[in-house]
Amino acid sequence: MKVLIVYYSLYGHIKTMAEAVMEGVKGVEGAEVILRRVPETLSDEVLEKMGALEIQKSFSDIPICTLEDLQAADAIIFGTPTRFGNMCGQMRQFLDSTGGLWANGALIGKVGSVFTSTATQHGGQESTILSTHVTLLHHGMVIVGLPYSFQGQTTISEISGGSPYGASTIAGAQGERMPSENELDGARFLGKHVATIASKLVNNSSD
Repeated sequence: MKVLIVYYSLYGHIKTMAEAVMEGVKGVEGAEVILRRVPETLSDEVLEKMGALEIQKSFSDIPICTLEDLQAADAIIFGTPTRFGNMCGQMRQFLDSTGGLWANGALIGKVGSVFTSTATQHGGQESTILSTHVTLLHHGMVIVGLPYSFQGQTTISEISGGSPYGASTIAGAQGERMPSENELDGARFLGKHVATIASKLVNNSSD
């Protein structure tokens, strides 16, 4: 049973969350986890002006996701930062390239899930995840969120990401805040939850 984590990360917040999601997936027996990133669309010149060029270079060891990776997976967990309450352009462009998979019904029945980050507490975490769900539903995927059995999302002892729609983190206006332990726990829970459901679907289909 293969779980694919596909992400875009500019300053490392989503990459850190992706690694926590991967830890959660590994906690499910029989789950193979694959980590991929979507292609960068910004030029090196722009990335340098944004102070992200060296960070992006450090991600080069993570392979670029292919359409074949999507088709081979039993579950796909997408990680995208928020841009004005929606997914980032890099993720949008990647998903827009999946029309052939849609035409062939290649992703129908696969488990799909989403995690995100925003600069501020109310910066569009939920709208980003929900609007990404629309694309996954068009592909016929089975949407999985972050259930309230992850009790960390109900905390009032700290400012924290996390909602029933998926795991999330708050990065800060300058990207100065990395995911808290509670947010990482949410990402781990999401990974394990998705992998558990995918395992049940795969095992039932083979009976």
